[in-house]
Amino acid sequence: MFSLFYGLWKYIFTKTEFHTLLEKLKSVYSNVEGLPPDRIVPTVGLNIGRIEVSNSKLVFWDLGGQPGLRSIWEKYYEEAHAVVFVIDAACPSRFEDSKTALEKVLRNEDLQGAPLLILANKQDLPDAVSADELARYLDLKKLDERVCMFEAVSGYDGFGIKESVEWLVEVMERSKRTEMLRARAGASTGSV
Repeated sequence: MFSLFYGLWKYIFTKTEFHTLLEKLKSVYSNVEGLPPDRIVPTVGLNIGRIEVSNSKLVFWDLGGQPGLRSIWEKYYEEAHAVVFVIDAACPSRFEDSKTALEKVLRNEDLQGAPLLILANKQDLPDAVSADELARYLDLKKLDERVCMFEAVSGYDGFGIKESVEWLVEVMERSKRTEMLRARAGASTGSV
């Protein structure tokens, strides 16, 4: 079971949609209706979501993607089991900025080996690119030993969210990153 899971919910560009994805994720796993889109405020700073999947407790740290807030991201990397990077798939004009930000995240030593889930959000919109198209655009060739998946999702109607989270839990259970974090936690509590 995981005591801490860190998800980096980054870059949805329209902040109502940004928060909608986390709200939809919470509602999918808690069987409680989330906030309606017109009542969701923009993410400024950080929002936390907690869910349970199988025998795991997940904590998502939703960090605002505005350029001025990116400087705080590194403060959360050390305890991260995985990275979830969200891109507005209906706004190709911002893909280059997303690619640059993602490459910077992946170069950080504190995230070495962390599984990576890239979500192509807003699949409910007709002009959204597919997860495969987004993968070709981002062209992430050097991922060290990182497990990676691109998934098409919609924070509006919930499309693809369950499959994404189930994949993430499965890869985190086998990840070297999780093993390292468990060992570190055991060493700091004095257990063997």
